[in-house]
Amino acid sequence: MYPFSFTKVSDTRGALDAGRRGGRYIAGGTTLVDLMRETVERPETLVDISALPLREVTATERGGLRIGALVRMAEAAAHPKVRTLYPVISQALELSASPQLRNMATIGGNIMQRTRCTYFRDVTAACNKREPGSGCAARDGFNRTHAILGTSESCVATHPSDAAVAFAALEASVHLLGPDGERTVPFADFLLRPGSTPNREQALREGELITAVEIPVYPRPLRSGYLKVRDRQSYEFALTSAAVALHIRGGVIREAKVAAGGVGTVPWKLPAVERQLIGERPSKALWTEAAERAADGARPLRHNRFKAELLKRTVERQLRTVGGTK
Repeated sequence: MYPFSFTKVSDTRGALDAGRRGGRYIAGGTTLVDLMRETVERPETLVDISALPLREVTATERGGLRIGALVRMAEAAAHPKVRTLYPVISQALELSASPQLRNMATIGGNIMQRTRCTYFRDVTAACNKREPGSGCAARDGFNRTHAILGTSESCVATHPSDAAVAFAALEASVHLLGPDGERTVPFADFLLRPGSTPNREQALREGELITAVEIPVYPRPLRSGYLKVRDRQSYEFALTSAAVALHIRGGVIREAKVAAGGVGTVPWKLPAVERQLIGERPSKALWTEAAERAADGARPLRHNRFKAELLKRTVERQLRTVGGTK
């Protein structure tokens, strides 16, 4: 580990001042500390923001939900409002990491976490995300766990967050505070596809701080859930996953929100699947037909061709579960 300085702040003004000077924000530290040990990350200054007043889960004026950036994953998963209004978020959080990590990791840190690509974490391997211009060892290496959607010649790494898949499905927004004031970014625009600049992963400006994630209001009843497929049931990242939310009224699907994880360079919204569902009556045939669109645009690699079919099956299964026609 390389030398670094450490400072703790108690208010957002102190945090922004430190961030403006190049400090890296840290709260739970469940990702950044690991990357520092492996010398993947080498920040000169860490700014501990764990004392900031960003720990509340509140209903918005319009009836949505706002989750503070420093709410622990375990706290968010167990919160009555989250469990009642958006089970898909609770389930995604509970299927993430281990209990010990969920008790430490924060919502803001979870969506900011970096890929688990083994080549990214091996400082001897070529990785454009870690060292721009060095190449992508994963493209011709062992790429079973890598992305089939949103890839580029520069990067095929997946985004690891489960909660981010639920936020993407629900079309959440990210509240930010920076030297120039407050702003809100749609979740779909917050996490960036790699393109030719895979080292730039979020739409953050210098010194900006995540303050909350907000989920918009949806008509009720809203059925939702999260399904994660992985190599083992204990602590493991997704081969694929599906977050589904359906508003069914009068026997017809009025709203459909679907996103996938484990298959994209970012949490992958599935608008083609959603369009297939809206205005239709739930049925096994509908779920199968809609799920066939889940892998549209996929670009499988040598070792992960199975993911396209697995994604379709995962989406179909979760549509059946949430839609009530198992």
